[in-house]
Amino acid sequence: MSKILIIDDERAIRRALREILEFEEFEVDEAENGKEGFLKAKSEQYDIIFCDIKMPEMDGMEVLDELLEAKVDTPVIMISGHGNIETAVQAIKKGAFDFIEKPLDLNRILVTVRNAKDKTVLIEEKKVLKKTVNRFKGSSIIGETEGIMKIKDMIEKVAPSDARVLITGENGTGKELVARSLHDLSDRKEAPFIEVNCAAIPSELIESELFGHEKGAFTSAVKQKKGKFELASGGTLFLDEIGDMSASAQAKVLRALQENVIQRVGGEKDIRVNARVVAATNKDLRKEIEEGNFREDLYHRLAVILIHVPSLNERRDDIPLLAEHFMTLVCAEHGIARKSFNTDALSELQKLNWTGNIRELRNIVERLIILGGQEITGEDVKMFANPQVV
Repeated sequence: MSKILIIDDERAIRRALREILEFEEFEVDEAENGKEGFLKAKSEQYDIIFCDIKMPEMDGMEVLDELLEAKVDTPVIMISGHGNIETAVQAIKKGAFDFIEKPLDLNRILVTVRNAKDKTVLIEEKKVLKKTVNRFKGSSIIGETEGIMKIKDMIEKVAPSDARVLITGENGTGKELVARSLHDLSDRKEAPFIEVNCAAIPSELIESELFGHEKGAFTSAVKQKKGKFELASGGTLFLDEIGDMSASAQAKVLRALQENVIQRVGGEKDIRVNARVVAATNKDLRKEIEEGNFREDLYHRLAVILIHVPSLNERRDDIPLLAEHFMTLVCAEHGIARKSFNTDALSELQKLNWTGNIRELRNIVERLIILGGQEITGEDVKMFANPQVV
């Protein structure tokens, strides 16, 4: 049974609406002023809200603003005996579902309620769909071996929090995919996911890349530039290969993590940032700390949660699943009919030494698709698995 809240300071209006709605078998709740109505709408689940505009203390427009601010997505129908076109337009622009003038018309009420119920159904369907999509994104890590199942379980537990995560593993194991899954299953999923490859940026430019710079900070700084910390504010900042970051940049990242404050290169103004930091490395940071290459205090700031991604050689049972996955992707990218692996081909793939991990497997699958027949055989794998110099 649908539940409707009526917010109106006139007892007669509340009674009239209640009688109409209960006759149509709705469950009805009442509030005699805006403040009481807002508290009820925020704490309980309603399918539709009727709200009068002219009320003492807190009027209907204020109630509507507060509901929107509190992210209450229940359709709100505004009612007023002092209404005009301007008031109606203003209410709809603010986010009201509809506007009805007093005296209330029975047919208009029932039509509006029916339409509002349809919207409520759509809202719920959208929520379910978004959850399904997000779970699909989060489960895009392919594999069923014990190590991968532990990672999936860890992601599901950790993603909703803002805890910092340090992802370790060899090159090509899929550390970025773990980071993206953490973002896609978090409350920050609508905000940016910003990636920085610390190994690919020269040490003299890494600070400008992370924190931005002011105009004239250095020779080529012809205009102000926001850094990745600012761009990722509200979302997730993924610091890949953080073990290659310079000592100077490490000190500034540590301050950013401690205080949620940065300064652009060449600037003196503190800028507040709110980015969840996820870092990754293929290095043994404990060893790097012992050798004086990495700050221990930064390590402890980053490694609130540790996730280690196993190498492909440690999860050979996942190779058939991964090979089939890449077969589908690559054939679609090349616009060709899907090919298939026979049992011998998958067996041969499992025997190889995967020094390049998942990235290497994808490349070999693409090579087999281009050079092999409609059915990829074990002989194809033996022939084409290693690059041929022509």
